[in-house]
Amino acid sequence: QVQLQESGGGLVQAGGSLRLSCAASGRAFSTYTMGWFRQAPGKEREFVASINWIGSSTYYPDSVKGRFTISRDNAKNTVYLQMNSLKPEDTAVYYCAATPTMYAVLVNVPYEYWGPGTQVTVSS
Repeated sequence: QVQLQESGGGLVQAGGSLRLSCAASGRAFSTYTMGWFRQAPGKEREFVASINWIGSSTYYPDSVKGRFTISRDNAKNTVYLQMNSLKPEDTAVYYCAATPTMYAVLVNVPYEYWGPGTQVTVSS
C-alpha cells in the first residue's frame, strides 16, 4: 500500500503563489501515475492535474491551465504542484493521488491511493 503526505498549503492573497509537495512511500514511485485534486466545502472533489510515470506528459482542466504546473522528482519520491495567479475560487483542501499503473492517457485515471490533504486558502 502506498502512503502519500501533502505539504505546502497555507494562506495567500489573490494573485499570489504556492508550491505544494506530495511525498510518497514505496520503491516503485517512478512507475506511478500521479495526480492532484481539490475539494472546497460543499463541493465535489475536482481534478486539478496529472502527470505520467516519467513526467513527460501532463494534463490540466481549463480552470487551472496556464496557472498550475505539476512536476515530479522520482529520485525523491515527490510530486509538486506549483500554483500561480491564485484566485479565491482556488480555496480548497488539495489532495495528492497515485496509482501504480503506467497510464498512457491521463484523462479519467482511476487513482487508488490518496493523501490526507493540505489546506489552501486564497483571500481577497
